[in-house]
Amino acid sequence: MPKLSDKPLLEVRTAKIRDIPAIIKLTQRVYPEEGPYLPGTIRGQINAFPEGQFVAVYDGQIVGYAATLQLAEKQIFKQHTWENITGAGYGSLHNAKGEWLYGVEVCVDPGRQRNRIGRRLYEARQRLCEELWLKGIAFGGRLPGYRRNKKDYPRASQYFQAVVDREVRDPVASFQMKLGFEPELLLRNYHPDDKASGGHAALMVWRNPRYDEEDEARPAHKRSRETVRVTTVQLEARRFVDADAFFEHMEYFADVAADYSSDFVVFPELFTLMLLSSEPEQPPHEAILRLTEYTPQFVERMQQMALKYNINIIGGTHPTITEDEDIQNVCYVFLRDGTVHAQEKMHPTPDERDYWGIVGGDSVDVIDTDCGPIGVMICYDSEFPEVARRLADQGARIMFVPYCTDTRQGHLRVKYCCQARTIENQCYVVTSGITGNLANVDNLDINYAHSSIFTPSDMPFARDGIAAEASENVEMVVVADLNLSTLQWARSQGAVRNLRDRRFDLYRIRWKDGG
Repeated sequence: MPKLSDKPLLEVRTAKIRDIPAIIKLTQRVYPEEGPYLPGTIRGQINAFPEGQFVAVYDGQIVGYAATLQLAEKQIFKQHTWENITGAGYGSLHNAKGEWLYGVEVCVDPGRQRNRIGRRLYEARQRLCEELWLKGIAFGGRLPGYRRNKKDYPRASQYFQAVVDREVRDPVASFQMKLGFEPELLLRNYHPDDKASGGHAALMVWRNPRYDEEDEARPAHKRSRETVRVTTVQLEARRFVDADAFFEHMEYFADVAADYSSDFVVFPELFTLMLLSSEPEQPPHEAILRLTEYTPQFVERMQQMALKYNINIIGGTHPTITEDEDIQNVCYVFLRDGTVHAQEKMHPTPDERDYWGIVGGDSVDVIDTDCGPIGVMICYDSEFPEVARRLADQGARIMFVPYCTDTRQGHLRVKYCCQARTIENQCYVVTSGITGNLANVDNLDINYAHSSIFTPSDMPFARDGIAAEASENVEMVVVADLNLSTLQWARSQGAVRNLRDRRFDLYRIRWKDGG
């Protein structure tokens, strides 16, 4: 088993006074011509609104910074300059009773821009906006494409309108529009030193979809995000010329899922068997030993994908030699903060035991993520209700099932059992299967898949308990939004309440560790 990363490699947190020297060094790298921020400026921002200032930390180094204020609506939706609305950057105009967040600054280390750090900082602001129950976020966004397009759009107002109409792609404004911000007003002479933008800016606005001014029940405390978007990948088995080609193909799907703003992307069980497709066919035991040699490369490449695309990856499964020299079928979970977790398959199938000598794992537990605790059941594990019940009792509301089945009967066993698990535990279950044929790789010669995203069976959920499903035996992705508060309703007020109505006076499951 490779050494797993249990500490975040990349995290976004609130900025502290002790971070000021590192933030200044960051602004020196970002603004080599304009000069860095002053220590007093950053100190003022943090002291004025501590929860509104964020840093992105990569491997212990600050590589991103976002400064934010809270302001009244009447201050924002009129002509203003960066100097006067931010108090010359010090944050002195912060108003704790303001209805909007206002972005003062977002900067990212030029050497770390491939890890979607800017997107992470914007998302941190959005979460804060939702927690504070504010109307939305606004800021003056640069228009650096104006200078390049000035011949076609002589006046700044013409260029601004072209950006609004999406006739022209501005390198900054178009990125912000992709994140859900819309340009609403041309701010003239917003930042005179910004020559590429002609000194102007676009007032970019994101409206909080959860804000309801008339909602008398709105909480005074912080509110968590309720919806989790998941993407399941139904992969077709195919030959690859080498390992790089395999990982490039998987990166394509991670990129697609990230473009759809998914929180999780799921790959099938044993999908790494395709790494052997470029090599001569080997007897089963030799083939599985060869595959385990790819483990360090697999973990490193998938970890980098999760960081790069800001997405949590359920990495199918990959056979691994563990500390006790056994070969286990392991699902690695790569979180977008750089941490890596592993869940062994608890119940190897007869084929896995006989052909490859796969040994079952020793424990199953939830994995904590930024979307709450999740569970992993690998294919055959989903056919044992004790596994899902343990995960549900530990708090999992979404369970992921990478699977690999050769026939329709095998697939249906997984499908029916997964649907049973959603009812028993009032949770969501996401399956990801592999399809197609690969004759030169042992145990991957025929495959049958019909990947799905299952829900409980009750009034608020999908009619047939299926939120989304792929077409049978076709390579494709399926995306669905899963509402966690609906699960809480079902568990407390649903037509049936399976978790609550258990007869602990008659029966219970006791695991070897006492759980």
